[in-house]
Amino acid sequence: MASKKAISQDSIGGIFLFVAALLALILSNSPLEWLYDLILHTHVMVMVGEYGLDKSLLHWINDGLMAVFFFHVGLEVKKEILRGELSDIRRASLPVIAALGGVITPALIYVLFNFNDPKALDGWAIPMATDIAFALGVLSIVGSRIPKQLKILLLSLAIIDDLLAIMVIALFYTSKVSLVALCLSGIALMVIVAFNQVGIKRTGPYILVGIVMWACVLESGVHATLAGVFLAMCIPMDADRRKGESDEAFEERSPLLHLEHALKPWVAFFIMPVFAFANAGVSVSGFSFGTVASSIPMGIILGLFLGKQLGVFSFIWVAVKTGLCQKPAFVSWGQIYGLAVLTGIGFTMSFFIGGLAFDDDLRTMQVRVGVLVASTLSALAGYVVLNAVCKPSKRKVSTSS
Repeated sequence: MASKKAISQDSIGGIFLFVAALLALILSNSPLEWLYDLILHTHVMVMVGEYGLDKSLLHWINDGLMAVFFFHVGLEVKKEILRGELSDIRRASLPVIAALGGVITPALIYVLFNFNDPKALDGWAIPMATDIAFALGVLSIVGSRIPKQLKILLLSLAIIDDLLAIMVIALFYTSKVSLVALCLSGIALMVIVAFNQVGIKRTGPYILVGIVMWACVLESGVHATLAGVFLAMCIPMDADRRKGESDEAFEERSPLLHLEHALKPWVAFFIMPVFAFANAGVSVSGFSFGTVASSIPMGIILGLFLGKQLGVFSFIWVAVKTGLCQKPAFVSWGQIYGLAVLTGIGFTMSFFIGGLAFDDDLRTMQVRVGVLVASTLSALAGYVVLNAVCKPSKRKVSTSS
């Protein structure tokens, strides 16, 4: 269920993302580079009794703020599954198939370019994710000529894309596990599940125990952002409906919908831009063609820019031509191709997975270069294609004597 307000916030959020990334690039290539590094590596300690967490600001952003982002993604996924675009298998099948194509093909291209480097292969999932805020931001530039069905398809595809990314992080980007911390997080999760089962509707208890679960998951070795997804899956969707209550009033009282709506602007206008600012800074000092031509950046660039569009478009084409799915009404094949090109805007999620895959400065820099180049190419090419295939509607002009 993609509301106009949600799409608008994502579109404007894409502009905030762009500004934050541009500011990071400017600072990291200016005399103020030391200030940029100082901010990100400043340590912040949070103590509760004898227990405390001492992390750099960069780690608080990537482990803390991004947990809130994944919590919001989890809420969106649950909402769509229960009563949105993913609630009907016939409607869900097309974006699911498209998302699978957009995950498999880029990963294969990346592996092809890095097959002989076992360490570089750790980044195989970097080109599989789409940044929905940036993609919708480009759609908003094209304007009202974009069919609503195309926006809904992109939003649904990106939600499934995020869900697949979450599964990949859980399965392939988990370090050594602390069984004690993992057991404690499991106990916290069981408490949250019990809240749901006994019908607790207030969100406060869920959030309080969710924070404890997040801290335990952080210490367990499993990536802490997954705690946000687990918590979201336990937030109840329905509140007790009152007699004669409107849909709007009912949704306001639904714990899941209330949290999803409340967090949306924070995610779009604060969390994602802050993450972009913290992760997009790339110094071009010593930059050369060889930097881009090395296997990691090339695998990312071709995986995102070519692999995403090839995978998404071809999987949709085959699904429609074989009768497995139906092409959205009022959407042309040219517009679907333009959407497929836009899915190559990886940015936020690609940065995030790259940070999990590599911890050395050289490969981290190569990831940032590859993601920035591929996302820029995808955004520009997607705009050109959609601007060409989305013709302005012809209006009849009436004359009066």
